[in-house]
Amino acid sequence: MLTKGRSVLRAAWSRSYSSRLPQRPLARFPDPLQDVAHQPLPDDLTFIHRPPPSAPSPLSYTTSPVSPLLKAEVTPKDGPLPPPMKKTAERPLMSREDMEKLRKLRSEDPIKWTRGALAKEFNCTRAFVMRIAPLPTQQKKKALAQRSEEHEKNREQWGEKKFMVREIRRKRRELW
Repeated sequence: MLTKGRSVLRAAWSRSYSSRLPQRPLARFPDPLQDVAHQPLPDDLTFIHRPPPSAPSPLSYTTSPVSPLLKAEVTPKDGPLPPPMKKTAERPLMSREDMEKLRKLRSEDPIKWTRGALAKEFNCTRAFVMRIAPLPTQQKKKALAQRSEEHEKNREQWGEKKFMVREIRRKRRELW
């Protein structure tokens, strides 16, 4: 019986896995200086040139040092390009008299003659109106104060959750 029990113990103690982890053999890279051109230089120096590992392309700087950006423009094979998606409005140049009239209207009644209204009237951009006839500082401050009052009236109608989210954002911005 003892022998039988020992054989059971031996089977239980036998190892069923490898005692060491498998290892990959060391990588053997080719010698980088095998396919190079050696050019002796004065003062015991050597210039070593190695060609690129890939095949040369037509746009390669080693085979064709001219930049592809300097080559002649290539036209598409199927015809001209499609028209641009966004049309740019060409606006005629404004005369001095019209500029003076624009400034006069803006200074007389800036509430009626806003940038948008003047831009439509004189067929120009709002940015042009802003540069030609800017509002005086006092009127600008007054307009900003009026706008902020309107915004506050709208904010008073907000619900509790929206107000809380806004306050959390404001607090987070302060802590940046």
